[in-house]
Amino acid sequence: MRKSFLAQNPSVLIFLGILGMFTLAVTVASEGLGLGLISTSFVKTLGKTLVLALIAVAMDLVWGYAGILSLGHFAFFGLGGYMIGMWLMYERTRQIVVDSMANAPIPPTDQEIVDAIGTQIFGVVGSSEFPAIWTFADSLIIQLVLIVAIPGVLALVFGWLAFRSRVTGVYLSILTQAMTLALSLYLFQNDSGLRGNNGLSGLQNIPHLDHVPQSVLSVWFLWASALALALGYLFSAWIVSGKFGSVIRGIRDNEARVRFLGYSVEGYKLLLFTTTAMMSGIAGALYYPQAGIVNPAEIAPIASIYLAVWVAIGGRGRLYGAVIGAIFVSLVSTWFTGGQAPDVNLGFYTISWVDWWTILLGLSFVAVTLFAPKGMGGLFDLWAGRRAPERHGADLGPDQGALREKEANE
Repeated sequence: MRKSFLAQNPSVLIFLGILGMFTLAVTVASEGLGLGLISTSFVKTLGKTLVLALIAVAMDLVWGYAGILSLGHFAFFGLGGYMIGMWLMYERTRQIVVDSMANAPIPPTDQEIVDAIGTQIFGVVGSSEFPAIWTFADSLIIQLVLIVAIPGVLALVFGWLAFRSRVTGVYLSILTQAMTLALSLYLFQNDSGLRGNNGLSGLQNIPHLDHVPQSVLSVWFLWASALALALGYLFSAWIVSGKFGSVIRGIRDNEARVRFLGYSVEGYKLLLFTTTAMMSGIAGALYYPQAGIVNPAEIAPIASIYLAVWVAIGGRGRLYGAVIGAIFVSLVSTWFTGGQAPDVNLGFYTISWVDWWTILLGLSFVAVTLFAPKGMGGLFDLWAGRRAPERHGADLGPDQGALREKEANE
């Protein structure tokens, strides 16, 4: 009898159980729906951390399993945030405008309301007209579709151009970084239609939920973030456990051989690249309403480099390693940069961790690369007793004698 997917992968059940217990514990200890032991700001931090773990899983799929070092996945993350941010800002501003005009002697027309909304949103960049990209900003359903459609289309076009040209290795990494930089520089312009350097702000104020305090909203977003991470992890584990996962691992290890066997290497790469881009867009759509603001600085190439560091520290090629790395680095970063870590006075110099955190992170990345290439996830492998199978000269190929005992000992 063939076992089910979850029966074959008990680690997935363990992960989902831990995530569920964590979410329940935070809910019980929260200010909004629990005992008030955890502040609202920290609940938001935990919610954002779970979302960062989701994009780390996406990065691990494309890099750890397929060997594609993408330095542009945070661009898809940011685009997802912009798509939901457009609706949040439009609808919130519309509520304010309608309430302010409610007592006017002459009821305003629909066009006057739209003009007033445009002035409120784009006045900061010296404009009052809605750009074409805001055409569907008043429709929540369409913007939800665009959260996955825009990153997906961008990844599809970019990936098709890159993979069909068989660009690989460091050259592909440079191209993804160039794409991210170009998008970031474009969004910095005031005429980009997304308020330039100001970005989209006030996203934590959810329209039509004015009566719900932030303490409760933060818990709701925590639930949504945990659910998204659970589904994303389950989907990713299902991908890598089947034939698709075997093929992309083969592409990572020996792309020429997989192509020689008749597989469409470019097709597999493009499908995985596009899928992970859409996962990143969903993560961004959940992250920025908790952060409250999204701007072009969030899409800068350095953010995608940080993402690669998280996955490397956690252990690439292991989905749980990506989650561990993202959560660990995110929480430690919050502790160091939030002023909670005490400064170290050396007498001749005082180390302020707010300034030195990035250096410490870089040194950690170098140390992991040199001395612990399996990352933090490798520690769990040791704890679980996972080792490479000892074949003792057993046949490794279709013909007998592919690898015998004598060869294994050489």
